[in-house]
Amino acid sequence: MRIEEEIKLDYSDVLFRPKRSTLKSRKQVDLTRKYQFRHSNFVWEGVPIIASNMDGVGEIEVAKKLYEHKLMTALTKQHVIKDLKELVKNKSIYNFISLSCGTSNESYKRLNQIINKYPSIKFICIDVANGYSENFSSFVSDVRKKHPKKTIIAGNVVTADMTQELVLSGADIVKVGIGPGSVCTTRIQTGVGYPQLSAVIECADAAHGLGAHIIADGGCTCPGDVAKAFGGGADFVMLGGLLAGHKEGGGNIVNDNGKDYIEFYGSSSEEANKKHYGGLADYRSSEGKKVKILLRGALDETIRDILGGIRSSCTYVGASTLKQLSKCTTFIRVNNQYNDTFGKI
Repeated sequence: MRIEEEIKLDYSDVLFRPKRSTLKSRKQVDLTRKYQFRHSNFVWEGVPIIASNMDGVGEIEVAKKLYEHKLMTALTKQHVIKDLKELVKNKSIYNFISLSCGTSNESYKRLNQIINKYPSIKFICIDVANGYSENFSSFVSDVRKKHPKKTIIAGNVVTADMTQELVLSGADIVKVGIGPGSVCTTRIQTGVGYPQLSAVIECADAAHGLGAHIIADGGCTCPGDVAKAFGGGADFVMLGGLLAGHKEGGGNIVNDNGKDYIEFYGSSSEEANKKHYGGLADYRSSEGKKVKILLRGALDETIRDILGGIRSSCTYVGASTLKQLSKCTTFIRVNNQYNDTFGKI
């Protein structure tokens, strides 16, 4: 047993230090990024925010709406060929959706069926809760051999060593985060995790040294946290809870005291396992929870709110582009984020 004494930080532990800026307006801030990926060599351009491949978020209608803003969507693992028929009529959306799979034979078979039908889809997201097994690295390597031209996202991990391992196994983009999500209970059930901001900073450094990229996945509670993830070096930020509760995500709507709510649950929750796999296996426990989110209406307003917050962060630190944000970032450690006299935001 050993204890690491170095302090690790979450988004709530820091604030941006404002700096003198020559920007006159938020309108001047350019949030688009252009990346060329290490293995696929594919060149992508857009706003690097990704809807998580969770039920109620990684859905077809969400993908359509996010595409209007040049944002990406990682579709849920359960989508099949017929689900995508309408979506892929717009050929340009191929660059803004990712297919998802786990490491099971059934999941991988479904992925390959979709790719064979729609070979122009560029991204594959190999998504497991624990990216630290040797089996997972081997699986990533096998997918790379079978699909050499696809851009592969793989995770989740939270440390530099496994980020490098996945990159060298064939991942173009490593998904970073264990347990920070709003409906994830991994840290409670297992005691495993890593403060998300430090994980992002350390994994980004490791990936960038190999010419690869990372996604900060989970832990963002507000637009300011999304900006902090980018400030910490994330190339993409993946959002679940911030994009949940909208009509585009579908889901079960329940009425409580005259108000409409949408049920939202974690991918490793009992609800998700019942829906997709017939229940939890005897040797497993749930690592997610179900919540009710007040119906938030259309997704458009939430997207504009998030992007507006990031633009404002950039103006405070003098970054005219999202690319410059990490270079302009100085974080200060704090004990308190904001004044909650009238309740938490």
